[in-house]
Amino acid sequence: MLAIRLQRLGRKAYPVYRVAVQEAQRHPSSGRVVAYVGSYNPHTKDANINVELAQKYLDNGAQPTPRVAKLLKEAGVKLPKWVKEFEGGKTKAVKNAEKLRKNQPKEELAEEAAEAEA
Repeated sequence: MLAIRLQRLGRKAYPVYRVAVQEAQRHPSSGRVVAYVGSYNPHTKDANINVELAQKYLDNGAQPTPRVAKLLKEAGVKLPKWVKEFEGGKTKAVKNAEKLRKNQPKEELAEEAAEAEA
């Protein structure tokens, strides 16, 4: 099975990515690359995608990662129905949210401050 994923390039602390089509079971940096379909610079948000080549691999069953699916959609590639759309809005789960200071009642905070001063 083929995957369309980002392959990291660039110098230390300044990543630039290639959009590569390769075997899904291989690691992105060491797996055999079938084709390069574009590049992405996250600093300038510039994505250069070869639309025809990307469409060819998608039609043949290559599965894009969520980030690549977003880049392909912005570039104008028609995604098949089975491709999961990128859904932003990451939320972190907080353990013991009731113990957070912002979730404490105001009077309890005042009492704790008074006790700390005494």
